[in-house]
Amino acid sequence: MILANVFCLLFFLDETLRSLASPSSLQGPELHGWRPPVDCVRANELCAAESNCSSRYRTLRQCLAGRDRNTMLANKECQAALEVLQESPLYDCRCKRGMKRELQCLQIYWSIHLGLTEGEEFYEASPYEPVTSRLSDIFRLASIFSGTGADPVASAKSNHCLDAAKACNLNDNCKKLRSSYISICNREISPAERCNRRKCHKALRQFFDRVPGEYTYRMLFCSCRDRACAERRRQTILPSCSYEDKEKPNCLDLRGVCRTDHLCRSRLADFHANCRASYQTLTSCPADNYQACLGSYAGMIGFDMTPNYVDSNPTGIVVSPWCSCRGSGNMEEECEKFLRDFTENPCLPHDQYHPRE
Repeated sequence: MILANVFCLLFFLDETLRSLASPSSLQGPELHGWRPPVDCVRANELCAAESNCSSRYRTLRQCLAGRDRNTMLANKECQAALEVLQESPLYDCRCKRGMKRELQCLQIYWSIHLGLTEGEEFYEASPYEPVTSRLSDIFRLASIFSGTGADPVASAKSNHCLDAAKACNLNDNCKKLRSSYISICNREISPAERCNRRKCHKALRQFFDRVPGEYTYRMLFCSCRDRACAERRRQTILPSCSYEDKEKPNCLDLRGVCRTDHLCRSRLADFHANCRASYQTLTSCPADNYQACLGSYAGMIGFDMTPNYVDSNPTGIVVSPWCSCRGSGNMEEECEKFLRDFTENPCLPHDQYHPRE
């Protein structure tokens, strides 16, 4: 009864906040200045069609070339260009994961926003449009992790990860793209090179970007009660090719490599935006949005920062990128903080999703 009342309250709050957040609910001066979001490719086209915006954008890109933020802002022409662009669609533009011309969209986004931050930020704003999901979606996804909603006896005997793989094989698109990345990631190049990691990563990105979450989430976050099941879950991304290496790099060095690539940088920023632990919410996820966090986690697979389960323990679950904090020197505290966002993040799959009977 208590749970039913809590759910009703949450549903009411969800609907209330949704109506308050809707642009149509704003009246009078509150509506002034509101602009519908535009993707950065379209925003660039709009800017190019307006001579003042176009010239200022070219100026800003020249200002950012090889200069730090303080040097750029000391230049009056650069300041003027920035002020004009802050009122243009370019400033608030965002991208969608998996969209056509995604890389171009992200390049446009970072061409402006990299120059607006003071040095290297620990958490960067996500260039992607926020993901919205109803509370019913969150509870439906939560049932995948915990195994709730099923008969306890049948659930204890079943292998949820095997069931997830079978469900994928019944969907043509899921089966095709899964077979593709398995084939590529298992293809040995030579005795010294076990696979082509670059091609493996690309095939994994295609799978997680093009297959609906109802299949990919079930495979990545399936509930396990024994090591055989947990090992199948760990092997989902073919970690010997996509994840593991001879040595573990330093996590901050790995982050630095990731941030040199617009796609990897964007996926990492999106992960932090949607999975950074929030202790002011019921679920410890930002805005209580599990779906956004799980999507962001899956979005990092196929990059240098690919995360995975560190072992096949069915209960003591830990996920992490392939890195450590050895050799961090005076940056060890920052490195440990970065790593904890994966290994001790309550918004990611951990023991609470796999209760012991």
